[in-house]
Amino acid sequence: MEENNITTGINIDEDTKRYYPNNNLASQIIGFCGSDNQGLDGIEAKYEKELAGTKGSIKRHTDAKGAEIGEEGEKYISAIDGNDLILTIDYNIQSIIEKYLKEACIDNECTDGGSIIAMNPKNGNILAMATYPNYNLNEPYEPYTTELEETWESLSQSEKTEKLQAVWRNRAIADTYEPGSTFKTITASAALEEHITDTDNSGEFCCTGGIEVAGVRIKCWRYYRPHGSESLREALMNSCNPVFIGLGQKLGVHTYYSYLKKFGLLEMTGVDLPGEGGSIFLKEEKAGPVELATISFGQRFEITPIQLVTAVSSIANGGTLLQPRIVKQIVDSQTGEIKDIEVKTKGQSISKETSEKVLSMMESVVSEGTGKNAKVAGYRIGGKTGTSEDGVNTNKYVTSFLGVAPIEDPQIVLLITLYNPTGEGGHQGGGVAAPVGGQIFSEVLPYLEANQGNKDEIEVIEQVETPDITGKTITEAEKIMKENGLELSIQNEEENMDKDNMRIKNQIPNAGIIINKGNIVYAEKE
Repeated sequence: MEENNITTGINIDEDTKRYYPNNNLASQIIGFCGSDNQGLDGIEAKYEKELAGTKGSIKRHTDAKGAEIGEEGEKYISAIDGNDLILTIDYNIQSIIEKYLKEACIDNECTDGGSIIAMNPKNGNILAMATYPNYNLNEPYEPYTTELEETWESLSQSEKTEKLQAVWRNRAIADTYEPGSTFKTITASAALEEHITDTDNSGEFCCTGGIEVAGVRIKCWRYYRPHGSESLREALMNSCNPVFIGLGQKLGVHTYYSYLKKFGLLEMTGVDLPGEGGSIFLKEEKAGPVELATISFGQRFEITPIQLVTAVSSIANGGTLLQPRIVKQIVDSQTGEIKDIEVKTKGQSISKETSEKVLSMMESVVSEGTGKNAKVAGYRIGGKTGTSEDGVNTNKYVTSFLGVAPIEDPQIVLLITLYNPTGEGGHQGGGVAAPVGGQIFSEVLPYLEANQGNKDEIEVIEQVETPDITGKTITEAEKIMKENGLELSIQNEEENMDKDNMRIKNQIPNAGIIINKGNIVYAEKE
């Protein structure tokens, strides 16, 4: 305007902009549009053709000089709205998991964030999927944390792009990780299906603190105080590595890999979102005894969270492997016609009988084993905790909790994955991730009106305030915990340590927190 010496006037430019009323909610699922309203990420990109619609236009016949030809005049062609998508995402469940994921990442100082997926095992519907940190869909190119806001202007353009691409990334489907002990549910399923073992053969296994495989000694996580005689149920409750290594050996590489295929772990799930990653396994012909051993207890290979949730959902629903989905219906904007997206079945992973046995053992993990901190009064919940290294020699960890509820009629499979927790609570799945599972289930199960089972048979769980044991000797702390009906787990416990003189440095949960009696309080010695 200044170039044309125009100081006043009105300029009209065509512009359209997508507005997201819920700001950050489900940001990595929904994605966003560019300046030309083209979908750039998430659902916006995957279903661009359905959502885009057609722009309106004016047509007329003119000659080369622009003069109108004929008597038809101008013809206006109306714009056509894009179609509507009905997502499987439940607004309330999505809000709940985002709330607790944020709290967990902040409280446990998860330097690399975290993700949570909630899936309905009956139809493959993703009820909720969240990655932390997330971003505001209305401002996708702006800094998304207070720390970034303070340094944003000092960053180069390439550094800004790197930060933005990291937060746009849907880690629940794109990033691979070592699942750790949550994967023992897969090994147990395969062993039961092949009739190698059964759930409750008393004394069938014996943990001596480790097992030698092809000249390599692989330790149990509790090598300093071996689990001793165990059944398969007890081994899963204790998360005992040697037992699952032994089961892997009995299955053999070929059979074990056949179950990886049956559970859909050797290919992408096909979830209807862009950017899905694939698993990283050694080729079957290259997997030797040591590799088979580590796979059997969930390490030295990588899968995505969506792959694990999908596989375990087949355990939860009686053995049917389903393709996960985000969109369940497409509504025609012109006619209102609703097109249902069919539920896709990909095969049978295990039998219904095996499914029921594994669910029963997973329930024991929460009622009596390492998953006690995920208990919710009145509900039968199954689960498995996991802790794994995030790469080799990185000194980083991934902690996770896998949950199924209610056990008698599973309606939700939940996977919580927290990357590199560095807080005082340590990095064990039972102490860091399992409590988050309990918090989420305590709100989601009543919302889903899930069956509470036979209330006459369900023990009413008493609650107690966590006592302060910091500064106490381990002996004193154990006594205090016993008096309060709680269990104590020392994170860095050593064989023959001096409990009368060694003192507690910190604890999780902190003192004053209300928790269920029978839960585990994790502590670190000085």
